[in-house]
Amino acid sequence: MMREIETKYRVGDLEGLLLALKAAGVALGDPSRQDDQAYAPSGWDPSQGKVGFTFARLRTQDGRHVVTTKTPLANAMECVEHETAVADRGSMHGVLTALGHVPSVRIAKTRRTGTAGPIGVCVDDVEDAGVFLELELVVDDDRDGRAAQAELDAWARGLGVDLERTTDTYDALVRPTSA
Repeated sequence: MMREIETKYRVGDLEGLLLALKAAGVALGDPSRQDDQAYAPSGWDPSQGKVGFTFARLRTQDGRHVVTTKTPLANAMECVEHETAVADRGSMHGVLTALGHVPSVRIAKTRRTGTAGPIGVCVDDVEDAGVFLELELVVDDDRDGRAAQAELDAWARGLGVDLERTTDTYDALVRPTSA
């Protein structure tokens, strides 16, 4: 079982972050545009939280389409994931809706990625939400997710830059709030 364990931070100083990542030995790749459609289970409401529900994401990046399911475990930033490439985005949308998932929010972002040992490092400029640093571990063991998140947080704090940790996922950050 593959799990993704992550932490996410709102970035106060992008240039400072980029310099700190470089000093930490993280070489970021070129920016790449991601167009994500998020899907929630039919009948799900954000007030229910995410733990125990399976969500889907249909992503297009560099002309490739990938569908991912995420089932949060202890919190929304620790998920069992399944992912595969798909040939046709429109057809996959039809499959997801036929299986009872409802399109919830569209997330567009520009992402740069790198690594710091086993840590995946993403710097994301998310439309309608801002710039974020995302750190992730992909594991197939039984390590404690919250302890791993604390280790990721310590690594982020060690960068010495202005970061505001958030436990919200991008779909929650860009979802319009009701007036």
